[in-house]
Amino acid sequence: MNKKVKNIMLLVIGLFVLNYINQSFYKRFDLTEDQRYTLSNTTTSILAKVNKPLFITVYLEGDFPSEFKRLQVETRQYLEELAAENNNIKIHFENPDNQREDLIKKGMMPSQLTVEEDGKLSEAIIFPWAEVNFEEKTQIVSLLPTAIVASQEEQLQKAVENLEYSFSNAIHTITRKDKKSIAVLTGNGQMQDIYMYSFLSELAKKYKLAKFTLDSVANNPKQTLQDLTSLDLAIIAKPTQKFTEKEKFTLDQFITNGGKTLWMLDNVQADQDSLLASGKMLAYPRDLNLTDLLFSYGVRLNNSLVKDLYAAQISLATGRVGNQTQYQNLDWFYHPLVGGNPNHPITKNTAPIRLQFTNQIDTLKNDILKIPLLMSSPLTQKIGTPTIIELQSIAEEPQEKDYVSGNQLLGVLLEGDFKSAYKNRVKPFENNLFKENAKNNKMIVIADGDVGKNQILKGKPTDLNRDKWTGQTFGNKDFLINAVDYLLDDTGLINLRNKTLKINILDKQKAYKERTFWQFINVALPLILLFSFGFVFNYLRKRKYS
Repeated sequence: MNKKVKNIMLLVIGLFVLNYINQSFYKRFDLTEDQRYTLSNTTTSILAKVNKPLFITVYLEGDFPSEFKRLQVETRQYLEELAAENNNIKIHFENPDNQREDLIKKGMMPSQLTVEEDGKLSEAIIFPWAEVNFEEKTQIVSLLPTAIVASQEEQLQKAVENLEYSFSNAIHTITRKDKKSIAVLTGNGQMQDIYMYSFLSELAKKYKLAKFTLDSVANNPKQTLQDLTSLDLAIIAKPTQKFTEKEKFTLDQFITNGGKTLWMLDNVQADQDSLLASGKMLAYPRDLNLTDLLFSYGVRLNNSLVKDLYAAQISLATGRVGNQTQYQNLDWFYHPLVGGNPNHPITKNTAPIRLQFTNQIDTLKNDILKIPLLMSSPLTQKIGTPTIIELQSIAEEPQEKDYVSGNQLLGVLLEGDFKSAYKNRVKPFENNLFKENAKNNKMIVIADGDVGKNQILKGKPTDLNRDKWTGQTFGNKDFLINAVDYLLDDTGLINLRNKTLKINILDKQKAYKERTFWQFINVALPLILLFSFGFVFNYLRKRKYS
């Protein structure tokens, strides 16, 4: 065998070995400073359960503002990581221009953006959505957060931070076979289903919902408790009637047996509809007989109403022009517009939440961890009840000196080992499920029963996140969904919402001012250098051969 043939054979063998190693030990490296493309353990465990083709369609293709090209690139690179982790994941980017109506029907509403180019402003429409399909199920994913932000750059920042949670949550929802169960409690004058449709219909996509009445506890308390403890979470939304001792004991034992609870409570009787109808109303304390129960867990709802200068608006008729009634949107200080805790996954990157006739919450010293979720602004005033509230007061100029009560706690998360309120007390009924303590349980208490109440338009429920009269948008639905997800999360998925990334954003003003300089650097300078090189080369060549 001559040397040339031997070298060729060695080369072929080397290429074969190198290809084998490449196929066997494939590895992607994340070289970003903040490791933004490195998948969390939670995400990898979710992806490991995807054993059939899962299709992700992203509607970020076509002509849209340059800064949102960054969102397109970041989304594509992140999804490539998912596909590299599991080859059952198929990715496709589509231009939404020819299917806008179909996308809107699916709930993918477009976003209108203000674009600045060369110092001029223009409007652009994009569809920042993705669609996840698995078997016969579909889940849509919003790629832009609903948070109120100072600029589009900040919005882009939050959108990129939210990518992993948004897609992991959608994949987890659409592929999971077991769904946790939620009891929507009735029997104590809670809100009608139509007023909670926006919130509950969204929950139903991820969990099993069941209406559960506590009325049966009067006749068959043991069976009622047994049935309730088989569920994972109870939603108590704006009860208006007293809880009996048997009903309280049932809820208490549901909690000590590991059940999670979401309380949305009005401790004061005050209704916006009756105020609009008559122009004034009497706001007075409402006795739900829950004080001792909540006290044992470490919270107390006061009977004072909180007014806040940072408030939502209501639409009021202010006059007529011809036959047309004129309406005006006015700040209504009894509807605080509250911010969420920016450091907690439930409320991070959510838009302000609208509360209506809310009460202040006091926390009590015990071993339970209390994490503030909803806080008013510092410019608040506490109004004792009973009191007369008149609609005409909206025309009065507020005096800042009257709003000095400071930040008020309006929503709180409780975590820890809950002690039964009936420990060392006479039980309303005996049962074999009685427990004195709950280990590592969680509950959320919100001092407003209307936080989950959507409006009705022509007999149909509207979106909880939007006021049908003023057009204002809020974060109520997102907040409540996140709250339920957090309470029922046993995978750590919700914690992905706390992901923080550092994205270098182009300074538009600086770029505009220095535009001429950088155009010279990128266009003119290379030509000058090329001409200079050619001139010098030709000069030296002539000198050498002349």
